[in-house]
Amino acid sequence: MSSQNQPRVQSRYITPEDVEREQAAFMAQVYGWMSVALLITAVVSIYTASSETMLSLIFGNRLVFYGLLIGEILMVMGLSAMINRMTATTATTLFIAYSALNGLTMACIFLIYTGTSIASTFFITALTFGAMSVYGYFTKTDLTRMGSLLMMGLIGLIIASVVNLFLHNDVVSWITSFLGVLIFTGLTAYDTQKIKEMNAVGNTDAESDRKGAIMGALRLYLDFVNLFLYLLRFFGNRK
Repeated sequence: MSSQNQPRVQSRYITPEDVEREQAAFMAQVYGWMSVALLITAVVSIYTASSETMLSLIFGNRLVFYGLLIGEILMVMGLSAMINRMTATTATTLFIAYSALNGLTMACIFLIYTGTSIASTFFITALTFGAMSVYGYFTKTDLTRMGSLLMMGLIGLIIASVVNLFLHNDVVSWITSFLGVLIFTGLTAYDTQKIKEMNAVGNTDAESDRKGAIMGALRLYLDFVNLFLYLLRFFGNRK
C-alpha cells in the first residue's frame, strides 16, 4: 500500500501499535467506570439492607419499590437515547445515580440469601465475566452474528419472565434462569468486542471519549449485574 493511501492523524501514520494503545486506554476507562458503579451499587445495597428505616421505606411500600424500578428503566433509556446531547459530566452523573438507585432495589437479595452465598456468587460472577470479557477483547472472530442471536434470546427471556410473574411456575423460572446465565455470559463477550470497536482511533476529543466510555461501562455493568442475579438463583442459599 502506498503512503498516500494510509490514514493520517495529526500528520502521522496510524500504526497497529497506535490502535492497540488507544483501544487499551479506552477500555481502561470503561472498566474503571464500571468498577466504580459496581462499588457504589454494593455499598448502597449493604447500607440499605442494614437499615430498618430504608428497608421499610423501599420494601414496605410497593409504590416506592416499583417507582424505583421504573426510574431505573427510564434512566437507562434516557442515558442511551440522549447521550449525544449530553455533556460528559451529565452522562457520568446519571450513570452514577443509576448505580446508586440500583443499589437500593438490589438490597432485597440480602433479605433472601445468606451473605456468604452472595459473596461466593459474586466471586463466581467476576471470574465468569472476566473470562468472557477477555475472550471478547482478544478474539479475532466477529461476534456480530452471535450478538444478534443473543439479543433475540434476551427479548424472549424478558417476555417469558414477565409472563411467569403471573404463572409463578417453578419450571419456567429455572429455565429462564438457565437461559439468563447463558445469554448474559455470551453478551459479555459480544459487548466487550463492540465496545472496543467504539473507540475512534486518533480521537482527541476528551468529551466524546468520556461519553463513549460511560456508555460502554453501562453495557458491561448491566451484563455483570444480570449475570450475578441469575447465577444467584443457582448458587444462593436462602435464609
